[in-house]
Amino acid sequence: MGRRSGRTFSTPVAFRRAAGTVTIGVQFPDAKLWWRNFLAEGGPISLQLDGIDRTGHAVARRDEAGQVTVTVRLDG
Repeated sequence: MGRRSGRTFSTPVAFRRAAGTVTIGVQFPDAKLWWRNFLAEGGPISLQLDGIDRTGHAVARRDEAGQVTVTVRLDG
């Protein structure tokens, strides 16, 4: 859900999955807004993985080169 709007958004992304963690590399982050909802302490997120809805906690980080990565710790 959007932090201010409360609306739910659906965005296809490329990701890597290892154990209970999903890592999303945000391409062209300055042209996108969704990942900013997960700055600082991050927040809840819902993902569809292999056709199954999963929930977790996402945190976005921007490195010194300007690349943005969103790391999701999946629940359960």
